[in-house]
Amino acid sequence: MARVTVEDCVLKVPNRFELVLLAAQRARNISRGEQLTIDRDNDKNPVVALREIADETLSFEGLEQDLVKSLSRVPEPEPVDEEVVDLIPTEQNIFGLQDVSAEEEAAAMAAEAEEMTPEDIQAAIEAELGGKNSRR
Repeated sequence: MARVTVEDCVLKVPNRFELVLLAAQRARNISRGEQLTIDRDNDKNPVVALREIADETLSFEGLEQDLVKSLSRVPEPEPVDEEVVDLIPTEQNIFGLQDVSAEEEAAAMAAEAEEMTPEDIQAAIEAELGGKNSRR
């Protein structure tokens, strides 16, 4: 049965390579659940696809679009969630934050150390440990 179907299809699609691609794409579409345009008659999806192509019961343009979409190497971009967009600062240059020279960084750390009193340091340690220091 399939041989006769292929010979009928070659009349509709002269390029055998294109015929194989179109029939394979249609068979995949059928297996995904698309509606059949002819009766199945206990045939498998590739034979049904060939019979549909031979009977010209489907649009070749739509099938070609599905084929191009499935063969494209670049996937379609996924929609961006609002949460992800909120995490990316738009008004601030992320890379500019890393352009701090070693001297500026040392000066900033020294300024922080001078401002903290021993009580502040002890309070920071206790806060980090989750309460009062238990060794005292």
